[in-house]
Amino acid sequence: MPNHKSELLLGTLDMLALKTLALEPMHGWGLSLRIEQISQGVFQINQGSLYPALQRLKRKGLITSEWRMSENNRRAKYYEITRAGKKQLKQEVEEWGRVTGAVNRILTVSPLEV
Repeated sequence: MPNHKSELLLGTLDMLALKTLALEPMHGWGLSLRIEQISQGVFQINQGSLYPALQRLKRKGLITSEWRMSENNRRAKYYEITRAGKKQLKQEVEEWGRVTGAVNRILTVSPLEV
């Protein structure tokens, strides 16, 4: 499979950040690396997009943050999903499934089925 980078669809960064933080609390740089790793390099998150998304999620009460020491003994802001964030993530995953299912149906329909 070719290793092509892809642009995130509008609104998916928040969902991916919530899902990744549901795995474990982490700092922003670690979050972007984890998304890149899990997507097998398809998504490379620009820091200029990530930090505004994290602030947006924090303002909505979907994540919290606190300063901690990182693995390399430096201060870093760690983010953690809240109960409200888990609820929001569940709703977004359900909606994502509904939307992608509809797109797949449109893309795979044959002329005879119309």
